[in-house]
Amino acid sequence: MKLLIRGLLTFFAFLFLFGCAQKQMSTLPTFEAEQFDKSMYASKVDNFMILFDASSSMSMYQKFDIAQALVYRMNDLIPEMGQTAGLRSFGHSPKVSKNSTELFYGMEKYFSHNLENNFEKITEPGGTSPLYKAINATGTDLKGLSGAMNAVIIITDGLDLPGDILASAQGLKDLYGSSICFYPILVGDAKEGEALLKKVATIGGCGFYSTADQLATSAGLGSFVEKVFLEKKVAAPAPAPAAPVVAPKKDSDKDGVYDDEDQCPGTPLGATVNSVGCWVLDNVLFDFDKDVIKTEAYPLLDDVAKILEKNPVMGVELQGHCDNVGTDAYNMDLSMRRAHAVKNYLIGKGILDSRMGTEGFGFTKPVALNGTDTGRSLNRRVELHPY
Repeated sequence: MKLLIRGLLTFFAFLFLFGCAQKQMSTLPTFEAEQFDKSMYASKVDNFMILFDASSSMSMYQKFDIAQALVYRMNDLIPEMGQTAGLRSFGHSPKVSKNSTELFYGMEKYFSHNLENNFEKITEPGGTSPLYKAINATGTDLKGLSGAMNAVIIITDGLDLPGDILASAQGLKDLYGSSICFYPILVGDAKEGEALLKKVATIGGCGFYSTADQLATSAGLGSFVEKVFLEKKVAAPAPAPAAPVVAPKKDSDKDGVYDDEDQCPGTPLGATVNSVGCWVLDNVLFDFDKDVIKTEAYPLLDDVAKILEKNPVMGVELQGHCDNVGTDAYNMDLSMRRAHAVKNYLIGKGILDSRMGTEGFGFTKPVALNGTDTGRSLNRRVELHPY
């Protein structure tokens, strides 16, 4: 019931956020992650703090809305396992708070509905970005709490950050030692923000840097929550003298992705696949607004032709895709032209026309957020679906 209600709320939020015709943004990838089975996990962290950037720079390119969606989704996935939790913002509109940093939730026993209710108070961005103050205040927030592991999750666009962020992070590390781990998440693609947040993660020594693009999918965010918050329980030894036999995972199409994670079973042997086992030719193929195959993609397409030659009874559907820049009609035509460009190249390599179908999807099926250059480049692709 919790996931259903949260899912409906975020669905309508995303319709507003990413359905704006003026911005021509596409929807986020479908979010279908399931709750973790608490019987299989123990909590890795005793206390965690989310530091949320609500400064004025977050109002650009809908970064504030993307960051909000990330917190809501993360809150849906974190199991309630007795942790102590907090949510502190920095920046924000005077309508939200007169303080440059504000503890909106915690520190208290974590319940997802309580965190959500308090997070909803951060309604709009504004002001400067005093991340260093939020980090300094976290030292006081964590004071007196029991436990050996504290996770500090920082969500920011990395822009216009005053003060010495690294000194504040080092000060918190010096105060709590090995119990502090930093997990910074960059919203947007600011290079200076990326460099700074990677250094913050290094100061922690036990955390890691991520981007909002990487956490936009169910698999990406699920992996993040598992790595940060959970550890697998060690199974009790079996009473029988012989150890139980564990059946090995299967990879039926031998593409390097196990069957239980493979979203495209039956991929031909030798095909280059992505993390979920699908045969994809990504941004190496086309430049922005182009349907001419780049010369550096020829070896990749030559490998496709060789695979089809080795599988003479196999047909393949070529599906073209675009980023969200331009009109629906233009991108639908461009995606079809890209699919035809790949088809014509393969015909030139001796593959029969009758073995290949083409279809264009425009920007209706993104695999990454269109709010950054990197995300848009990943959406300019052709997918191959054997049949």
